[in-house]
Amino acid sequence: MYDEEKSIIRMIEARARGYVLKHAEPTELRKAFDDVVSKGYYYSDLVSGVLVQSLHSDDAGSPKKISINDRETEFLKLACTELTYKEIADRMCLAPRTIDGYCEALFEKLNVKSRVGLVIYAIRNGFVKMD
Repeated sequence: MYDEEKSIIRMIEARARGYVLKHAEPTELRKAFDDVVSKGYYYSDLVSGVLVQSLHSDDAGSPKKISINDRETEFLKLACTELTYKEIADRMCLAPRTIDGYCEALFEKLNVKSRVGLVIYAIRNGFVKMD
């Protein structure tokens, strides 16, 4: 699972009863199970924070700030090279499916439809420099 805002919002819209990151401690996982059984839901501080931030930015009518984490930034820079997605996965020590996830998440966040769109965004926003 990704701890990205849009993923969390989609998860809640899909009526998920809880959300736990894959690197959660066993104690948090146990609390999540207990809360789902007793209260009917479990949302971590991360999820609650994303929800509050989302509500505030929607209420204010201002556009949401695009937040790109470090791994997505690394992927974005590598996507601007001639490396294939498989080569990018190898370089980042990740599975190709994880790279697919980064790609899809960035397409949605940045409102682009292709790798070319990612490259244009990266150049315009200073993630990579033209020689």
